[in-house]
Amino acid sequence: MERVLVTGAGGYIGTTLVPMLLAQGYKVRALDRFYFGGHLLPEHPQLERVRADIRRLDGDHLQGVDHVVDLAAISNDPSGELFPAATDQVNHAARVRCATMARAAGVRRYLLPSSCSVYGFQDPQVVCDERHPVQPLTTYARANLAAEQGVLQLADERLCVTVLRQATVYGYSPRMRFDLAINGMTYGAWRDRVLPLMRDGTQWRPMLHVRDAARALIFMLRAPAGQVNGEVLNVGSDADNHQLGPLAELIRQALPVAIEIGWYGDPDHRSYRVDCKRIEALGWRAEHNVQDGALEIFSRLEAGELERTGATMTLEWYRELTRWHRIIKEIELHGGVVDLEE
Repeated sequence: MERVLVTGAGGYIGTTLVPMLLAQGYKVRALDRFYFGGHLLPEHPQLERVRADIRRLDGDHLQGVDHVVDLAAISNDPSGELFPAATDQVNHAARVRCATMARAAGVRRYLLPSSCSVYGFQDPQVVCDERHPVQPLTTYARANLAAEQGVLQLADERLCVTVLRQATVYGYSPRMRFDLAINGMTYGAWRDRVLPLMRDGTQWRPMLHVRDAARALIFMLRAPAGQVNGEVLNVGSDADNHQLGPLAELIRQALPVAIEIGWYGDPDHRSYRVDCKRIEALGWRAEHNVQDGALEIFSRLEAGELERTGATMTLEWYRELTRWHRIIKEIELHGGVVDLEE
């Protein structure tokens, strides 16, 4: 059985990917800080949990590993702007270091899940393929691009390195996120019967179901190295390139209740469409669409199987953890708060 090290295994994509890898017969070493809890991964005889920070990765973490899926990241643009130094450390430097250590340890394949956000703002007539000039507008996007450039330099006959520029992800995951466009729209539609839509609705964004994101990563573990080594691939589908206004209408039509549109915020300056023909030419296709994802989330909310908590809003949760840490540091004494260390 091949062993896959999944960093960031406790996150939105990781908690979807890990069970799928186990079902496909892989051994999984799931490495994460587990900011959102380790309980979100299943119990399984072939699953090894490792609580560690990717910035402190050591050789033992890579021992016996065949492949690395390097998901660990400070997620989303607002978090990147609040924690710029940490975002560069985790999303860029730690990933390049992980790939470097993987090659030295004899790992055969390294996958970097990056983001189509590196395209930034593009003319609405342009559909970006992987050779199109990038224009990262945020700390998060710039860190992803720097990581791409760093890990691709390590590709050789010993280590197959592939970068996957993922579209904006949506859909249900055990580590649920309601701070993603489609998920947040669906939650507002369920709670208030008002779908929140960021102005002005003309911006383009490619979308990708979280299970399709995980499927693409598993597909790349098995793709012929000669076809994907040193390559950058957009992950999404032509059908899931959407302007946000029409996207909101698709979601409204997919849900079984009457929904209004509620505008908010300033216009988003990010706008880009992506071409995914290269990964499709290799044999991968998206299986889900935005209507599927929205209806699944809505149905789980209706059934009481899903709720919006602080931990489902990434930036809110990072802020809360930081606040708790500050409070505990202020009152901790002799290794404890009420009970003291002996």
